[in-house]
Amino acid sequence: MSECGTPNAEIAEACPIMEVLDHVAGKWSIGILVAAAHGPVRFTELERAVEGISRRMLTLNLRKLERDGLLIRTVYPTVPPRVEYTLTDMARELYASLTGLLDWAERHRGSIAQARTAYDSTNDKVAV
Repeated sequence: MSECGTPNAEIAEACPIMEVLDHVAGKWSIGILVAAAHGPVRFTELERAVEGISRRMLTLNLRKLERDGLLIRTVYPTVPPRVEYTLTDMARELYASLTGLLDWAERHRGSIAQARTAYDSTNDKVAV
């Protein structure tokens, strides 16, 4: 049985939150949100901006973010059709939070690396 199927009230209450975080905190979702943060962006621009993403994965993630209310997809009636993606107000708020997290990670990157090195050197000597 999954954690969300448990009778524990605290875990059951957290399940919708964990589901949302799984969607927006994914590797590709964050890259897409960051790339789209400065105005309307086209599919090919996103494809270039999000390093390593395949066209299929980009398409799936764009649909997921649109479904979650984080992106607005606008199709212009031109030949060929022009499609742009824009962050919603909710996504702009999320972007501000992500920016804070990125700033924190940048400030503490060195300390985390040092802590890992110290931990690894200590635990390499200890049998687990």
